[in-house]
Amino acid sequence: MKNFLLTFIFSTTVFSISFAQTDAKIDSLIQKEFKDSDAPGGVFLVSKKGEIIYEKAFGKSNLELNTDMTVQNVFQIGSMTKQFTAFSILLLESKGKLNIKDPISKYIPDYPNGKSITIHHLLTHTSGIKDFTKMKSISEIAQKEMTPKMMIDFFKNEPVDFNPGEKFDYNNSGYVLLGYLIELVSGETYEDFVKKNIFEKIGMNNSFYATDRKIIKNRAYGYHEKKDGFVNKTIINYSVPFASGSLMSTVEDMLKWQDAINRYTILDEIHTKKLFTKNKLNSGEEFTYGYGWHLKEINGTPTREHGGSIFGFKSMGVYIPDADIYVLGFSNCDCHSPTQITKDIAQLVLNSQISSVK
Repeated sequence: MKNFLLTFIFSTTVFSISFAQTDAKIDSLIQKEFKDSDAPGGVFLVSKKGEIIYEKAFGKSNLELNTDMTVQNVFQIGSMTKQFTAFSILLLESKGKLNIKDPISKYIPDYPNGKSITIHHLLTHTSGIKDFTKMKSISEIAQKEMTPKMMIDFFKNEPVDFNPGEKFDYNNSGYVLLGYLIELVSGETYEDFVKKNIFEKIGMNNSFYATDRKIIKNRAYGYHEKKDGFVNKTIINYSVPFASGSLMSTVEDMLKWQDAINRYTILDEIHTKKLFTKNKLNSGEEFTYGYGWHLKEINGTPTREHGGSIFGFKSMGVYIPDADIYVLGFSNCDCHSPTQITKDIAQLVLNSQISSVK
């Protein structure tokens, strides 16, 4: 019994030392970029098997009020919104409301070349539709209230970049179209559909469709960095990015989201697997994007990744299915990107003793 206790104490001590060392290494990785405690900052979270093993805030959430960042702060997550849009499409398919093989002309009869463009093409960024964020005229509507139909009318008659399925080219217009399809098929606004079918179902109580008018408790304010210092973020009307990038959340809510996906809480296993299946172009060439997630690797270990960037904010999430490790990084200045830091943390945790403790 005495030997058992000594072994247990020794093992626990070794784990504690190892954990502390990893914790310090994570701090070091983050502080290389987020080193000024008086500047806009960020929040980082690491979980293993659904349990938080690291969670810290850095810098300021509001420069004018001089308030410190906290792990409860709400950030705009930009293109991480695409996860929720793709998931919503698969949720509608699981209920027999649509089929990802459907041409978009089935729902939008007057869409140019709509008979050749499928929902699958929109989900995988292979439609060839012009990305509205690359159009010079985007500045003319950036601050206007746009309905989804108005947004689609803005880009639908632009020349296509390539034929559907010919190549992968990351495309925000496709996800605006997907948001519109969600509205047409469900009879609800995109905002209400996501709120009712995802946020409320799994207790994401601090996640919202972005707004600058409503009071958002614990909101982190967004910033740009100029030569003479920081300035408040550029104003945008969130009806413009719409289903391609207009959601807000916290790192802990995003962990709830990841756990709900893993447990098939909302969406069944068959349709969930579609989200994370690599796809092929017309040529048969495979590319590393599923539906709303990049499907990549860390030293041969598969990952599911996606980042986001919108005026004043950047976000990044990396999930390692084999080890059930999830790493998130949010920033409230688009001058500080959490992307590489989040990837580096994921690799560090994967290679550490923490990843082998059950």
